Amino acid sequence: MAPRAGQPEHRGPLLPGLLLVAAALSRPAAPCPFQCYCFGGPKLMLRCASGAELRQPPRDVPPDARNLTIVGANLTVLRAAAFAGGDADGEEAAEGGVRLPHLTALRLTHNNIEVVEDGAFDGLPSLTALDLSHNPLRTLGGGAFRGLPALRSLQLNHALARGGPALLAALDAALAPLDELRLLGLAGNALSRLPPAALRRPRLEQLDVHLNALAGLDPDELRALERDGGLPAPRLLLADNPLRCGCAARPLLAWLRNSTERVPDARRLRCAAPRALHNRAFLDLEEAQLHCADSDADSRGDEVELAGPELEASYVFFGLVLALIGLIFLMVLYLNRRGIQRWMRNLREACRDQMEGYHYRYEQDADPRRAPAPAAPAGSRATSPGSGL
Repeated sequence: MAPRAGQPEHRGPLLPGLLLVAAALSRPAAPCPFQCYCFGGPKLMLRCASGAELRQPPRDVPPDARNLTIVGANLTVLRAAAFAGGDADGEEAAEGGVRLPHLTALRLTHNNIEVVEDGAFDGLPSLTALDLSHNPLRTLGGGAFRGLPALRSLQLNHALARGGPALLAALDAALAPLDELRLLGLAGNALSRLPPAALRRPRLEQLDVHLNALAGLDPDELRALERDGGLPAPRLLLADNPLRCGCAARPLLAWLRNSTERVPDARRLRCAAPRALHNRAFLDLEEAQLHCADSDADSRGDEVELAGPELEASYVFFGLVLALIGLIFLMVLYLNRRGIQRWMRNLREACRDQMEGYHYRYEQDADPRRAPAPAAPAGSRATSPGSGL
């Protein structure tokens, strides 16, 4: 076809040339790992959700990945350097031990993880957020987090309930090297006390322990929540714990009233025991209402229900009601005094007539002239008036 008037004749090779230049300048993106989904390129986020088929972290994650999410797999055991080249067969990590130097966020929820060995996260020097929530952890190595110097957020919600006291002791050891930790989530783990190592983290800003089995906080734990040297004290999430509102809870009540802003869910705190205070808002109580338990009842785990101000007030109200009823009765008697007097007079006359009747009968019965004649002796001969005898 002939070119139109005014149009350059040599434009045909221009478009292919531009395409060649663009292809030469552009670098091919790293491939997305098998059984994973990449969002915005591997540098932004990977999501691996492959059910029971994925039993170890993927080996072919691009080294420039920033966020890695593995949900719904069956990892079971995280061995040493699991993300730095080590695998489930115990192979050594890659040379230098760093395979994901830019990874900052790692989410491993709902993966049936039961064991986290020492150094499981070695090779992730830039990791700042780790989420292991909703995994049935039974064993946690004391050095599980030793390779995470920059970690600022650790979520272990609904992950520690099956491990028992041994797992909580291992958690104390595992938290020890995390001096940069800011956020710690321990919700839904049936904790009966706060992990001491968590309270000692110098830069901790928030500790989430709601939905546990905390009956209260003792004075030592409250003192450990304070910070010296101008460091901000951590916030504490305490809701949905079965608080025992006895005299041992008085330090906690005083602390909450002086530090309400540090417990955002303080208004949701409720008493679980004793029965007299069940489901009462903790902050609405007075110290006088927090009674001590009897020693025998305390050994059984039950509080003695003492007469609190509410019970005393009910007794006073009951007495006032009785006094009002008595006053009404006296008013009724006063308003009907004439009828009552007439009724009393009629009753007295009726009683007098009755007594006079009884007295008359007694006098008649006591008269000897009205006594009956004695009967004739047996065997005596009867005589007539005309017999002359």
